[in-house]
Amino acid sequence: MPLHFASPRELPADVAGTAPLRSTPRPERLAEPLAIRGPRAVRAAEVLGLHSAGDLLEHVPFRHESRSEARSISSLASGEDGTVICEVRRIASRPTRRRGLTLAEATVADESGVMKATWFNQPWLVDQLVPGTRVVLHGRYEGKNRFRVTEHELAAGAVGGGGHSTGLVPVYPATHGLTSMRLRALAWELRDEVHQSVEPLPSALRLAEGLADRPACLAAAHFPQRESEELEARRRLAFEELLLLELSVAGRRRARREAGSAAPLVGDGRLVGPWLDELPFTPTDDQRAAFSALDRDLGRAQPMQRLLMGEVGSGKTVVALHAMLRTLESGGQAVLMAPTETLAGQHLATLDRLLGGRTPIELLTGSTPAARRRDLLGRLESGELGLIVGTHALIEEPVRFRALGLCVVDEQHRFGVRQRAALDAKAPVGLAPHVLHMTATPIPRTLQLTAYGDLDVTVLRELPADRRPVHTHVVNGARARARAYDRVREEIARGRQCFVVCPLVEESEALQARAATVEYERLAANEFRDHSVALLHGQMPPAAKAESMRAFASGAADVLVATSVIEVGIDVPNATVMIVEAAERFGLSQLHQLRGRVGRGAHESLCILFGDPKLPRLRAIAAERDGFRLAEIDLELRGAGDVLGTRQAGLPQFRVARLPEDAPLLERARERADELLDSDPALEAPEHVLLRETVAERFGSERQPIAA
Repeated sequence: MPLHFASPRELPADVAGTAPLRSTPRPERLAEPLAIRGPRAVRAAEVLGLHSAGDLLEHVPFRHESRSEARSISSLASGEDGTVICEVRRIASRPTRRRGLTLAEATVADESGVMKATWFNQPWLVDQLVPGTRVVLHGRYEGKNRFRVTEHELAAGAVGGGGHSTGLVPVYPATHGLTSMRLRALAWELRDEVHQSVEPLPSALRLAEGLADRPACLAAAHFPQRESEELEARRRLAFEELLLLELSVAGRRRARREAGSAAPLVGDGRLVGPWLDELPFTPTDDQRAAFSALDRDLGRAQPMQRLLMGEVGSGKTVVALHAMLRTLESGGQAVLMAPTETLAGQHLATLDRLLGGRTPIELLTGSTPAARRRDLLGRLESGELGLIVGTHALIEEPVRFRALGLCVVDEQHRFGVRQRAALDAKAPVGLAPHVLHMTATPIPRTLQLTAYGDLDVTVLRELPADRRPVHTHVVNGARARARAYDRVREEIARGRQCFVVCPLVEESEALQARAATVEYERLAANEFRDHSVALLHGQMPPAAKAESMRAFASGAADVLVATSVIEVGIDVPNATVMIVEAAERFGLSQLHQLRGRVGRGAHESLCILFGDPKLPRLRAIAAERDGFRLAEIDLELRGAGDVLGTRQAGLPQFRVARLPEDAPLLERARERADELLDSDPALEAPEHVLLRETVAERFGSERQPIAA
């Protein structure tokens, strides 16, 4: 079916607004249950989200195999893959020498010759492919007149046969119990039903973007006649998918700005001004731009929802403290919530150092002693205490604030929606707090527009002038290890310190990786027996963790053996060597964060990764220092759903769109979504009714499809 593009003469009445479109239910044929037999196949269909005929039409192939021409039997060459159309003469099944396996063997023929076709473990084919049946066989000709079949289907003209086994043959996302071949047969049976698919995109938009109509694109996505036809169909369906998402996130962003009320935090400069003047460094241009952006947001009566991200060491904490001091100037209270006690403690130390005793700041965690907790809760409720850092303990019921104005949520993707909402609820009745989300991991542009599309974004790329580059090496083998330990001892002799990071806490037989506890004992008894070695991991008691971190931060410990608990928030300028064991077990962005724990002082620093130097992830971290570029590489290597754990953080599973490959299409969809909502904020115009309801069906309630 050739693709059909809208032209000006063909624009229907919905564009002119003369005839309002009505929402129509999914056509009856597409709403019917999918015709699948067998409990295993039914369960497999449920896993794939295929419940109706319409679901199957939306389950588009992820690629097509080119089987452009059927071959004659006589033209097949040994070792060659091919497709033949032939007739079954005889068929039988027998057991093989390998116990439990069967071999189905058929004599098949066409006008050019005869050969043996074989299938493993499919004895039922004897009843299915009776003599006289015409079939399409795809597989490999093994020579000596034998053809090993990988796929077969009934040929066109045969009872139950189709015409979908040659040409560009679709390959579908499948699962155990429901093969791609079976899905292809089911889709072929529904090929004439695509015209019932509802078109949600306004004709004017399709014309402007050069997009074919939806039914034609669905047909071409499944069974294209030419490769260019499939590519154009995929582009249109991917654009639609991305547009629906961008309409949803842009709508939520706009609804948030219009719905809630927050206390404007203007400030008078009495705290921020002197603090900036006395900083021991000059803020970067990026930091100053962030100060201005946050001042604008805080000064509004709508609650700020901003994401602050940046390169490792770019000074996100300084920006957050600027906003917290501005909150105090305005009579409000500010909190910083971190996901772990170790990180919260490090934030407290950093903020306290930056404040220089200018104003009190306290720590509240699950380990805070009862008497201390009662004192802190009383000071928060009275308003005496304006700044506090903590963990989930901040959202517990007894915690009350007099005038909570700003919440800084660090590593925000590690908190659930309910946890963040519980913190928001601590604000005065009728008001929402301003919220600054922070992440130490640079987020690729594609994820900014999808998983984080409802947040305003501030980016810090510029590093302080005194930051030294960290030299990174990927090594393996005993000689490299011995040299690495020599290098650490050389640094310790100069008065420096070293991190050793392991992927596990305890040894595991299943995972051949060094464990922190075992490595700590080994290093303390051998390579670093003449030095002080400390241990830090997440399963230690809070007091022990605090003591280890204190010893290392103060310089009392020369080496800190740890898990990835030290990935973010740890600031020890005297540390100059980072060793990472089993580096292949860490993500690319995680390795960049670990590397960022060194190079924070005035000394040359070194990152040594033990792993296979040929691995793409490790080659990338050794060659690239730009965290934003590494984030893009990470996205390319792992896919959008795995970066930052976004499969659990709200990133939808796309049926057609592919990120980051479709990043330009995503940008275009974002622009179109903003244009549509600028002209019709609620998508109430007649030409937008179907679009509105499609967004509602996919992302929200029918009454609040955009702002849900």
